[in-house]
Amino acid sequence: MTSLIYVTLGISCFLIFIYTLRKNRKTFRLPPGPLGIPLLGYLPWLDPKNPHVSLTSLARKYGPLCGLRMGSVYTILLSDPRLIRQAFAKDAFAGRAPLYLTHGMMQGYGLICAEGDLWKDQRRFVAGCLKNLGMVKFGTRRDKMEERILATVNECISKLRSRATVDGIDPLETLHHCMGNLMNDLVFGKVYQEDDEVWRWLRHLQEEGVKHIGVAGPLNFLPFLRFLPRYGKVMESLIDGKLKSHRLYETIIDEHRARREKVDSFLAAFDEEMRNRTDAGNAGYFTRPQFYHLLADLFGAGVDTTLTTLRWLLLFVAVHPDEQKKIQDEMSELLGQRQPGLTDRPALIRLEAAISEIQRLRSVTPVGIPHGTTQDTQIGDYDVPKGTMVIPLQWAIHTDPSYWHEPLRFKPERFIAQDGSIARPEAFLPFQAGKRMCVGDELARMILYLFAAKILRSFVISAPSDACIDLDGECGITLVPKPHRLVFTSRE
Repeated sequence: MTSLIYVTLGISCFLIFIYTLRKNRKTFRLPPGPLGIPLLGYLPWLDPKNPHVSLTSLARKYGPLCGLRMGSVYTILLSDPRLIRQAFAKDAFAGRAPLYLTHGMMQGYGLICAEGDLWKDQRRFVAGCLKNLGMVKFGTRRDKMEERILATVNECISKLRSRATVDGIDPLETLHHCMGNLMNDLVFGKVYQEDDEVWRWLRHLQEEGVKHIGVAGPLNFLPFLRFLPRYGKVMESLIDGKLKSHRLYETIIDEHRARREKVDSFLAAFDEEMRNRTDAGNAGYFTRPQFYHLLADLFGAGVDTTLTTLRWLLLFVAVHPDEQKKIQDEMSELLGQRQPGLTDRPALIRLEAAISEIQRLRSVTPVGIPHGTTQDTQIGDYDVPKGTMVIPLQWAIHTDPSYWHEPLRFKPERFIAQDGSIARPEAFLPFQAGKRMCVGDELARMILYLFAAKILRSFVISAPSDACIDLDGECGITLVPKPHRLVFTSRE
């Protein structure tokens, strides 16, 4: 009986594939790309461990607009920054890719997977919250945000100093706790002790989710695989983690309401808005399911990308001590004995250039965050059907030798203009572009700068003499460094 179900599902998917392919060929002028095979499309040739490398090879072969089928999802790869900006400025490209894990699990809630009016409404709300919290150019709110960030940065410095050994340590646990607690403070209005069991579980859940919910995951494109034991266990684990985290959020919301005190956090702002709208008889999109999914999105996106960029930065400056010394010498010259703050950021050109170079060389989301088309549309001379997944292929752009000289080398000076200011090349898209670009980009820059500046002000970072450093990383949703050790030597 079970075998019959698999056969029926397989035949159904095959017929759908053939029908869609023939329909597309008759109706649309699609971009060039590989044909693939029925049902699976190009998936058999996609390296699940390094999808960004596989897709970049296709982009190099077929050009800046490449079309292919990944299982049940027709996909277009964009590897030209001008095309990305042009396309993502249009409403037709402001949807999300029809991936099973994200759409099936998240059901269109939150911000990352939301579309249409829900996404527009919640993005406005989140942008307003960020401004109220201090993501502004100047003023007392910005000063308060800086204080909140520096509190966790100083804790991080203290922990790194107390744990440092001559043989080196893996800084991941310390960095994850401190940066994660900063987002706990901003999103939930609470923080945890490092050894708190709930907090340890949340960190583990985030790490596992990042591994499994990747663009290359076959479950995204072949949903019927969930009926197979191997993939069924993955789905069960992800859904169980989601439900447990939502129950935890409900407890945190109840604790916040019981305290009856003003807290500057996303949770407090959403709860107040939801209650006000409910009392007025017009809750709109401010519902419990949306509440839970939005909290998860804000926390996950806020921690993972910034934490990963910081880890890559520390790893690369350890491997390139000359570049590290240039950053530290500049800080010593400009700051004297005082510690760096946000007002110093425009002057610390070497540090800003190194951060930008890391964002280029080790794009945190090397295949970008996929968009989806909400209607039939066009890119350049080609048609794009409704429901297409559109991938802004950051890895291809950020390693393209036509944009970057010696693109695989760590060269921060490429982001320093002739007049000594910071350069922003057209082919640099760390936060993507268009209507769905990262809503918290400026907050991410603030956090990354303050963590990096204070750590490099406090320590000389090096690799242990017996270490073999791997700079390739592991790819899930994000491209993360493999486990490693670093030596933190106090500069005081």
